[in-house]
Amino acid sequence: MKTKSLAFRQIEWWIVTLVFLIIVLVNILSAGNRGHYSFNDGLIGYFTKIIIPLILFLVFYLFHMVLIPNYLKNKKKAPLILLSLFIAIFSYIIITLFSDGANITEAPFTAYYFKITAIYIGYMIWVVFLRQVLISNNQVSYQTYNIVRLLSLFFFLILFLVQIDQIVYNRINFLIAGILAFGLPSVSLVLVYNYFLIYSKRVSGKRKAANWYNALLVLLILLIFLIIGIASNEGAIALVGLGIGLLIQLVIIPFSNLAFEKYFGMVGQIKNLSHKVDVGSANLSFLKSQINPHFLFNALNTLYGTALIEKAERTSDGIQKLGDMMRFMIHENQQDKIPLKREIEYVNNYLDLQMLRFENEENLSVDFKLPTTECDGNIAPMLLIPFVENAFKHGISTKNKSWIRINLRCMKGTVHLDLVNSIHPKKLTDDPKDESGIGLDNVRNRLEHYYPGKYSLSTISNESEYFVHFSLQLD
Repeated sequence: MKTKSLAFRQIEWWIVTLVFLIIVLVNILSAGNRGHYSFNDGLIGYFTKIIIPLILFLVFYLFHMVLIPNYLKNKKKAPLILLSLFIAIFSYIIITLFSDGANITEAPFTAYYFKITAIYIGYMIWVVFLRQVLISNNQVSYQTYNIVRLLSLFFFLILFLVQIDQIVYNRINFLIAGILAFGLPSVSLVLVYNYFLIYSKRVSGKRKAANWYNALLVLLILLIFLIIGIASNEGAIALVGLGIGLLIQLVIIPFSNLAFEKYFGMVGQIKNLSHKVDVGSANLSFLKSQINPHFLFNALNTLYGTALIEKAERTSDGIQKLGDMMRFMIHENQQDKIPLKREIEYVNNYLDLQMLRFENEENLSVDFKLPTTECDGNIAPMLLIPFVENAFKHGISTKNKSWIRINLRCMKGTVHLDLVNSIHPKKLTDDPKDESGIGLDNVRNRLEHYYPGKYSLSTISNESEYFVHFSLQLD
């Protein structure tokens, strides 16, 4: 309802089809019941009031479901104009002949045909106007447009029904118009009332309040019809109110509750599938990094051995940490949950390598505090490192003073990360753009999947600093 326009052409087709079906069935079933209509020509008049609605329905189908969609598809005006004129003239001649033969109207002028045509053209012009006014190229919400167009559809249908009393027996057109004008809005109000005041409260566990609102609805309906009955001196109207109350309680509310449950069940399934897709996409980015891991490990082992032989202790230590990080990425990273201490070890190795890289940078100040005692609990892998990666990626400049402050702590089944880094204009940042991180958007998706309602993530930035606070309740 909000995110896109409804399929109005199909909605209009089914509603108009239903209206014409009712009209034709009523005219067929009125055979021989001469007390409710006036015939001048008996059988001819009877079949005329069946054939004319069918012709009008066929004309509607040709225009609304064939000519206009074809024009919107190929934008050819000539076929639209020529076929429209042919259908309009031919249908007018046929309807006029039948109307004149049944003494409904006198040839060559059939007024109700022009009225119906004017109503349809007016509706289509109004639809074009609504699209121009209520829909823009960067439309975010279609709710207003959808509501206004639905109301317009019912208004023009009522206007159409009022104009066809000459071809409908028993004045059924006014009955249908009354249902559209009063019945459907009333049912819609009952559905809204049920959803917000009865169904929602019952689902949230407030059954007593839901029962009170349900009883209030019945009392309001009975009171309204009782007042109408007293004002009109018609006691039967109160019985009508009782019947409507029973209809609401036994039909409308149970069926609407079933529809609500089906709808929200489908929404829940869609949301769950979306989370799975997001997690799968995030994991896919990890899998792409696993290119020939055996070769990389062999190369690292060779470099590590060479560094030891050459007594390059700092180099060998860096190679060892890099190897540990690669093993983490390839093996433990594919698990749903890992020990928190392994995640912290990965962060520590990453920080040690970065300090090895930037140890001679005079403009850089890095201060990080990691837990000194072993942290208990399990955590989904790669939830902490993206924040640290982003700090080094965006917080370091070789030309300007830079700083990174990290405080990671765990206590009583929770882990907390506070991070502050300097920020610089992109043109002043000399570090290469490393896109290997999974990104904060993927982190949020994974948090929502694994820890819904159990995490807090807030980010704040100003002209010089970027702040991150992240808290997570562990399993």
